[in-house]
Amino acid sequence: MASRLFNRIILPAYSISSKFLSNNLTHNGKIIAVAANTNCITFRNYAKGKDKGKDKKGKETKVVINETVMSELIPVDKLKERCQNAIDKMKEEFAQNLSLRSTTGSLESLVVKFDGKEYELQELAQIIRKNPKTIVVNFSSFPQAIPDALRAIHGSGLNLNPQQDGTTLYVPVPKVTKEHREALAKNAKMLFVKCKDTVKDIQNEYIKKNKTSKGKQPGVSEDLVFNINKQIMALCDTYNDQARKIYDAKHNELLGK
Repeated sequence: MASRLFNRIILPAYSISSKFLSNNLTHNGKIIAVAANTNCITFRNYAKGKDKGKDKKGKETKVVINETVMSELIPVDKLKERCQNAIDKMKEEFAQNLSLRSTTGSLESLVVKFDGKEYELQELAQIIRKNPKTIVVNFSSFPQAIPDALRAIHGSGLNLNPQQDGTTLYVPVPKVTKEHREALAKNAKMLFVKCKDTVKDIQNEYIKKNKTSKGKQPGVSEDLVFNINKQIMALCDTYNDQARKIYDAKHNELLGK
């Protein structure tokens, strides 16, 4: 029985050239093991195309900003000034409109559009802090400005709900609740996005100006225009990074992180 079982599992004999085989082990005329002359070939594994792409991803060449070269085609100082103004405006709005406790100063500097012009609220009304919980805004000199002032207060992001009594507004100072913090943080993000959009518009404007300079100035190559466009984007990115850091700090402050 053992012999029959062995015969079932052994390999059948094949006619194999003795050129490739030697010292074959047989049983009952059937080959059960083959000793063959073999050659070993070493293979080197190379990364596939997708893997190569992964290795290169994230290793982009850093753009070197050379303001001297950029100034050949665009007014670099003006570009930097406008980007900085966008950041300064965001910082100013953060300070005026996103304090954890609404102060008299925040209302005093609030911009109100009245009669086709812009005024600070303190130019239209007398603002007094009656007590820690209430601010009084007296419009006896310009009562007609009350509707515009109410719109400005509601849209200020200060989370205020003024109550009108004749020519006077009584403004309750909200408690610093979790909801109040989150509302201020949301407004901070809106102002940050607004700043980024402004910088983006400035960037696109100067890229467009740079492209048109090729036809206006003799000897300007496409390579120079392309290189300066990359530098414009890199320069604007530095201002966006600066705005991001200011926003992150304000966001953490508002949420108490």
